[in-house]
Amino acid sequence: MPHTSLFLLSALAFLSLSVAAEESVNYEEHIKPIFREHCLKCHGDDEQKADLNLQSHASTLKGGSGGVAVVAGRSSQSLLFQSITDPDDDARMPPKKPAIPQAQTALIQKWIDTGLRETSASQSMVAERDLSFKPETNAGGKPAVPVMPGALPEVKLPTMKRPLPVLTLDASPWAPLAAVAGQDHVRLMNLDTQAEAGRLSFPEGEPHLLRFSRDGAVLMAAGGRPVELGKVVLFDVKTGKRLALVGDEVDAVLAADLSADQKSVALGGAGKLVKVYDTTSGKLRYKIEKHTDWIMAVAFSPDGKTLATADRAGGLHLWEAASGRALLSLNEHKASIRALDWRADSKLLASAGEDGLIVWWDVKDGWPAISKADAHPPARAPGTYGKIANGVLAARFDHEGRLCTAGRDRRVRLWDAGGKEIQSFAIADAQPLSAALSFDGKKLIGGDTAGNVHFWNLETKK
Repeated sequence: MPHTSLFLLSALAFLSLSVAAEESVNYEEHIKPIFREHCLKCHGDDEQKADLNLQSHASTLKGGSGGVAVVAGRSSQSLLFQSITDPDDDARMPPKKPAIPQAQTALIQKWIDTGLRETSASQSMVAERDLSFKPETNAGGKPAVPVMPGALPEVKLPTMKRPLPVLTLDASPWAPLAAVAGQDHVRLMNLDTQAEAGRLSFPEGEPHLLRFSRDGAVLMAAGGRPVELGKVVLFDVKTGKRLALVGDEVDAVLAADLSADQKSVALGGAGKLVKVYDTTSGKLRYKIEKHTDWIMAVAFSPDGKTLATADRAGGLHLWEAASGRALLSLNEHKASIRALDWRADSKLLASAGEDGLIVWWDVKDGWPAISKADAHPPARAPGTYGKIANGVLAARFDHEGRLCTAGRDRRVRLWDAGGKEIQSFAIADAQPLSAALSFDGKKLIGGDTAGNVHFWNLETKK
């Protein structure tokens, strides 16, 4: 056999072994050698600084005086991984030495995230979860006749030197209709014709958040004028009539949502408070004061039981929707959370942030069932140096459990119910800020910083 063929066979065999090893990273074969090289002098059988012994699998799981060192399935929340990847040279482990090579830290991360196996024969310590989704059982709120706009009152548009960026948009859950933010108004667009179907006046200023009700009959518009006022308005989609005016903020409302029964509105912004109002009386029902930074996203679960709230510091919390009682804190994001959305069955909550992370949360216990780091990685332009701005700016589920997102890579992406990317679409000359899927799941809609609305056909990929 020629030498070249022997070399290729050997290379393929080595590659196969490497892949197999990576898929079942375990303590004895892969992690202990790394600990022996970098850690056991201070954290072994002879000496245990901070009472942490990494000499065996059992002692590693036991942790030390600082608490549990490794959490199965969550490297981001594991003290050991945090300590060896700390960007501060004085705080990073091992002390006064170069950082552990990236390939080795990646292997430790893989070991933690895949379940802390002791040997190749060991079972993962990450519990299996039922994340199945059955679209046919989640058609709550579907009206007998989908609501489309009738003859709406004429809205005079303000004079603008340039279009307002499309800060937000939403698609009706049951009709070929989209709502798009504009200065002092909301555009309603027919998704079949891509033509304007009417306008709704929003003299309060800039709409920062648009959401259709679960039945598609009501549109919520939240926004205002920076350092001046903030309001939430509920519109009748068919007639354009104002049904309710909620809130009296001294700054623009940045985040808001309408409950599934349309009886409550939650809002938040630069004031760091979440306020929940009764839509009938307009009275404040309760406040949430836990957040330490601007409120960037709020979302009621479709079953009406839970309220999720997120802030600019990466804080994410779940509350009992009826009372505001604290339920869970979800710790994963390291930067501003820009979007929250619930899957139709209320089992999963998606969060997306400026750290480039998308998380599908199992809200039963607050576990990050699916995580996508660097979900929208921007390409490095020639001649640029340092850290490139990353981030996910929008996220919305559809009836099928798919998620669409918009990111700083100037792409709108579509993910299936299991978190696998299906398609992506580029916007060449502007940054996408908002995205949604049409009611029938056939079209993807995106809005950008230049004020443009983009329509993509998912079947033709155009």
